[in-house]
Amino acid sequence: MLNVFGMPLRPCATDPLTGFKRNGCCEECEEDFGEHTICVKMDEEFLLFLRQNGNDLITPQLHIGFPGLLPGDHWCVCLTSWIEAETAGVKPEIDLNATHQSVLNLVPLSTLEIYALV
Repeated sequence: MLNVFGMPLRPCATDPLTGFKRNGCCEECEEDFGEHTICVKMDEEFLLFLRQNGNDLITPQLHIGFPGLLPGDHWCVCLTSWIEAETAGVKPEIDLNATHQSVLNLVPLSTLEIYALV
């Protein structure tokens, strides 16, 4: 698995454990129709944007082992959700080393670099 720089994909987050396969990585897989391939550092604005659009990552769901996310947490999000947020002017930071190279099929590296974690 490679990141957007063509280097080995680094884990996005392990506490809480993220990724479609809950292995910490924003990897691409056939079963993941949501494309959880972009590693985002959560901030309050993005979390609220997601909740308003039907993806509540704030509220804990302990019955499935999900503690809820807080600003500062990293999480593999659906690429289309990030694109919608970016279009709406919500600009969460991205960990490019933990973002799967398939993201480049829809978003140019130059755009991703604008939002890169420093």
